[in-house]
Amino acid sequence: MSSSAEGSLSRIYTINLGKAWLTPRYRRTDRVVNMIREFAEKHMKTNEVKLDQELNRHVWKKGKANPPRRLRVRMTKDEDGIVIVSPYEEAITKESDNSEATDDLEQSQEPLPEKEMAQNEKLDDQSIEEKEPKESEGKKDTAGKKIKGKKQKSK
Repeated sequence: MSSSAEGSLSRIYTINLGKAWLTPRYRRTDRVVNMIREFAEKHMKTNEVKLDQELNRHVWKKGKANPPRRLRVRMTKDEDGIVIVSPYEEAITKESDNSEATDDLEQSQEPLPEKEMAQNEKLDDQSIEEKEPKESEGKKDTAGKKIKGKKQKSK
């Protein structure tokens, strides 16, 4: 499989940019941009590299002295041999998966008969009562011993 047979070749890389911290603060982000270009030239075997505008904004987001230490990028090589480097975003996030799963569960549940609903309400009431401390027990410390305090005067 050659790259010409596929049309465009796309790969995902994580680039470690920690060596940029060896350069002076006022040149770090410039160095990071050059490191991304060098990485792309080496791994995609071409001299023509273009950075996506979104990737450039992400690199420069914290200014000239504080670029990111690591980048997850997608490199796409077209038929002309030009490599476009863009940030890599995963297609599906975990939060959307969880929300879709709960929606499916809610729709699949059938309504409960009245007897079962009444039993569930009784159980909920009992569990709430168990969680709340009773006033007759008095205050206790973490070891479960009663704490002595001032008694209020009864009228």
